[in-house]
Amino acid sequence: MNTETILLIVQMVAAFGVLVSVIYLGLQIHQQNEITKAQFGHSLTQRMYERYFNTAKDKEFSNFLAKDWATGDLDDSDKWRVAIFINTLLVDIFDTYEKVEKGFVDESHLKMRMHMLKLGVMKAPIAQSSWKYWKGIKSDDFIKWFEAEIYSDSESFNEGYQEEVIPNVRRK
Repeated sequence: MNTETILLIVQMVAAFGVLVSVIYLGLQIHQQNEITKAQFGHSLTQRMYERYFNTAKDKEFSNFLAKDWATGDLDDSDKWRVAIFINTLLVDIFDTYEKVEKGFVDESHLKMRMHMLKLGVMKAPIAQSSWKYWKGIKSDDFIKWFEAEIYSDSESFNEGYQEEVIPNVRRK
């Protein structure tokens, strides 16, 4: 074998090695992206489960949530608590919406949260005021989507509604 043949074989082996390395790197990046998506999904689910669990074990907070927020029969402290709770829900929606838009989590995370808001929480005057506050800093696309989901179709508020289970849900 002459030197040119040996150099050609070495170059071909090196090129093959680079190709294999690039494919392997691509597989690693894909796997890391899937792991990251799973972690985002898990953190969103964990956040929701913690909220449910803490509500279930805290009788005083459960009694607060059971009040009819739309009637205006709330003292100043309760009005503040409602506003903070609604803001917490909205920030969770904002975060989840952004993660869905970027493809980090499945849309089911967002649908689950929106379904809960469609049970009537956002019909309360305090909730509408909270939304108006946040609306000024959200994108037009988000505003159109959110308002179409929450406010445009009053029939959607009947989905999953069971008055005997959740008597204070405001549908209209």
